[in-house]
Amino acid sequence: MCQHPVVDISEIAALLQRRRLELVADLERLTAPPPPGSTVAFGKRVGDGTSEAVERMSTTAAARSLARSLADVDRALEKIAAGTYGLCDRCGATIPFLRLTALPATSHCVECLTAS
Repeated sequence: MCQHPVVDISEIAALLQRRRLELVADLERLTAPPPPGSTVAFGKRVGDGTSEAVERMSTTAAARSLARSLADVDRALEKIAAGTYGLCDRCGATIPFLRLTALPATSHCVECLTAS
């Protein structure tokens, strides 16, 4: 008979807490206001202002991605605290061990994620 490994919740919680600190630090760095004297403008000619504006747009996209990851980590930590970690938010089924190992912040099983 094949036995499935048991998820070590305390180990996952510690990993998620570390990941949360990293995400918060990265998000703070990316969302810091531009340095004094910098210009962010979209002109007709390519220049320093245009380059900075394009860079700022890229930074904004990265910040949005980090914010989504942070929300996923926070949700996983909430589920750990509530005793529901490892259960799909949508259907309530147990999320497979390998998925939790690969993506500890996941809150959906593969079937529900692909059905969305």
